[in-house]
Amino acid sequence: MPKISYVNGSYVAHGSASVHIEDRGYQFADGVYEVIACIKGVLADERGHMDRLERSLGELQISMPVKRNVMGVIMRELLRRNNLKNAALYIQVTRGTAKRDFKFPKNVAPNLVMICWPFKFDTNPVVLKGGSAITVPDQRWARRDIKTIALLPQTLAKQKAAEAGAYEAWMVGGDGLITEGSSSNAWILKGNILKTHKADRDILKGITRTAVEKIAALEGLVIEERAFTPEESYKADEAFCTSATGLIVPIVSIDNHKIGDGRPGPVSQKIYKAYRDYVKGLHGEHLPWTA
Repeated sequence: MPKISYVNGSYVAHGSASVHIEDRGYQFADGVYEVIACIKGVLADERGHMDRLERSLGELQISMPVKRNVMGVIMRELLRRNNLKNAALYIQVTRGTAKRDFKFPKNVAPNLVMICWPFKFDTNPVVLKGGSAITVPDQRWARRDIKTIALLPQTLAKQKAAEAGAYEAWMVGGDGLITEGSSSNAWILKGNILKTHKADRDILKGITRTAVEKIAALEGLVIEERAFTPEESYKADEAFCTSATGLIVPIVSIDNHKIGDGRPGPVSQKIYKAYRDYVKGLHGEHLPWTA
């Protein structure tokens, strides 16, 4: 558990950290969030996460609660106060606190909260051994490209995965094609072709995804941005999902269909290692994120 969290300008004991009952995030899910990995003291893809945060806020007509450089100071101070070098850091911004009314309130300041907790990246068992996935219907709203805190469909999907003993749920749209995972982007490999859904409004374009695209090109892989069916995923040579804290997680089974030989594949492992090097700065500066 974290010891200290951040709420609207104050570092407070986590157990007493709170916002008002009329926070619009609580009542309307009227807000956005980001999760950033801190790996050995480095905020992975910080630039991309801040790019996407600003974009999500802009799409909802919410102003940035503090300047971008100030956000960086707060994140690092929160990690310092919790004495964490390896952590997941959660940022949430809502429209603010106001009398309950569907219309946007006027002259209300956004609420900004941050939480961080320890996370073991070097010994993450699902990365070392691989995880399984199940497919579920995609029941989300039409603006999946905005990272909002309205996560009920993803919560239901993640629960179905947990009940099935799976790591992740890959969501299937009405056209029968996989969009993405409940909290990750979905990828399959066939030969030297790496396939993932096009970054449009049907998915949330991941920050880790952006880095993986660069790494894949360096490794000589061809990226096809197109959706694929569950049946196509069953026949993949390898599969994996990408996210801020999972990084690159090999998927060794989908709907009880063994992928490859049922173990993390060599390409997935190579991409994971290259991403860890990327976080260290060995592949140049961390990339920006664009919608």
